[in-house]
Amino acid sequence: MTTQTAPSAGSSKSGETLVKISGLKMYFPVTSGLFIQRKIADVRAVDGLDFEVRRGETLGLVGESGCGKSTTGRAVLQLYRPTAGKINFDGTELTELKGAALRRFRRRMQMIFQDPYSSLNPRMSVGQIIGEPMAIHGLYKGAERTERVQYIMQAIGLNPLFVKRYPHEFSGGQRQRIGIGRALAVEPDFIACDEPVSALDVSIQAQVINLLEDLQSQFSLTYLFIAHDLAVVKHISDRVAVMYLGKMMELADSIELYENPLHPYTKALLSAVPITDPEVERKRERIILTGDVPSPLRPPPGCVFNTRCPIAVDECRERVPEWREAVPNHWIACHRV
Repeated sequence: MTTQTAPSAGSSKSGETLVKISGLKMYFPVTSGLFIQRKIADVRAVDGLDFEVRRGETLGLVGESGCGKSTTGRAVLQLYRPTAGKINFDGTELTELKGAALRRFRRRMQMIFQDPYSSLNPRMSVGQIIGEPMAIHGLYKGAERTERVQYIMQAIGLNPLFVKRYPHEFSGGQRQRIGIGRALAVEPDFIACDEPVSALDVSIQAQVINLLEDLQSQFSLTYLFIAHDLAVVKHISDRVAVMYLGKMMELADSIELYENPLHPYTKALLSAVPITDPEVERKRERIILTGDVPSPLRPPPGCVFNTRCPIAVDECRERVPEWREAVPNHWIACHRV
């Protein structure tokens, strides 16, 4: 096993791999029986992902609701212990760590949750919410901790004088800022942002996205940005990964993916994004997917997208496509490309 200490932030150059995921699987058992519980099946929420997150970048992870995006983020942070696969964080294999060794790495990996209303303790003040991670990890004490909390509040755009207020006294956007501040409190390297703006008004979304970009520059952060809004992902992400039914469909640089999508599922998703230019909107082709998303309890054989794919052939229904680099830095899982 590699070292179990948590090195300081910034120990690697920007652009190097910070998190490497190999063969990640997250299955949830389905049981039956009144007195004796027997496992009868598995929900394959995440089914064999291979990707990496480079230091200093924002990797966008997109897909329909229920495709396994949030589960992937939680498994990477070990909030869910993966069923199978490897997660290498800056040279340390996280799936091999337990107890105190894993807790030390919690400082370097934080999460911003989707719902700012349920992710904050209503009995704790803002100062206590932001200060709690510092207390858990033994960072700062007394006056230093108070100063650090005030510094974090200024960084996230909240008045430090509000330190004794409670979550119910803030708006939704302000609550999400508190959640961001809590994640920043322990000076992490990597933050998984689990749809951090989907519960907010459109006018507030832009403010939070701009805040995340400013904080990334200020604190040298690396983001895994999980979302279903392709317009938001395009704005903030350096690279974008597309998921469907627990599988990775496509991964490429943001500009390359939006201008030259290769996978039919990615093309369908992008065709649904509205364009402000009415002339372009009228001329472009709209791809309508038929049918429903299959159940992760019983995913279809072969390519999981074959039941809805407009260009599927017999091979797609019989053989799982290989995850391959179709062109430099552009990965895809499709027989037809």
